[in-house]
Amino acid sequence: MALLVNGQTLATTEQGFLVDLQTWNDSVAEELARIDGITLSPAHWEILRFIRQYYLDYRHLPNARVFAKAIKHGLGEEKASSRYLQMLFPQGPLKYACKLAGLPKPPTCL
Repeated sequence: MALLVNGQTLATTEQGFLVDLQTWNDSVAEELARIDGITLSPAHWEILRFIRQYYLDYRHLPNARVFAKAIKHGLGEEKASSRYLQMLFPQGPLKYACKLAGLPKPPTCL
């Protein structure tokens, strides 16, 4: 599959995850979000940038529990709550944060 952003064609998996995380930028995130019916707010961007940096630092994707724990330590307890994350990414916080941040699909997500 492919994603067209600003005249550039980017390879994606069947579920819409970028094949090459180096092709990610803000415009790509906006298009991925639009396709999934999400309007990115500053709160979304904070989580997207956080999970992207986590992946670049540790070279792996956390499971949902570790994701929330990392957010708690990095951004504060209220932003780590499942209610807050579910509000931002109703179809699945970890899966959609990774997808919109240009990261691979977490192995723990269907």
